[in-house]
Amino acid sequence: MLEPEQITPEGLTALRAEIAELESTGRAEMAERIKAARELGDLKENAEYHIAKDDQAHLETKIKRLTERLRAARVVEGTSDPEVVGFGSTVTVIDESSGRETQFTLVGPTEADLKSGRLSSESPVARALVGARAGETVAAETPGGERRYKVKRVG
Repeated sequence: MLEPEQITPEGLTALRAEIAELESTGRAEMAERIKAARELGDLKENAEYHIAKDDQAHLETKIKRLTERLRAARVVEGTSDPEVVGFGSTVTVIDESSGRETQFTLVGPTEADLKSGRLSSESPVARALVGARAGETVAAETPGGERRYKVKRVG
């Protein structure tokens, strides 16, 4: 059994939707591929059939893994104080070394996607930001060394 995983309400909705999509459309498409490959003849020497069966096994493994994540998911609502950075908060920070402004939303590790501004709550930067308020500066120990961020806005 997996350890409880923090997830936002939106992340939980997306996880459920992904499982539903794989269980319905994904399985139906896989069944069609296997059926079409069977019609090609002798199954012993039918590479398309064996590839489709391998892909089916991967699909079922993915469904099982996502279902286990769903069972372990623990929905965490945003912080009770909208002025303080916490799980689910959206925060705008200024990197003091580059002057670059960035906006992050702190989410569970499996929801993280830095390209879309979704920062894992387990990352060094997120850990440094938790509990901070607008105007405060935090230091995060990253693989590239210490980075300092000024919190411009929470929310």
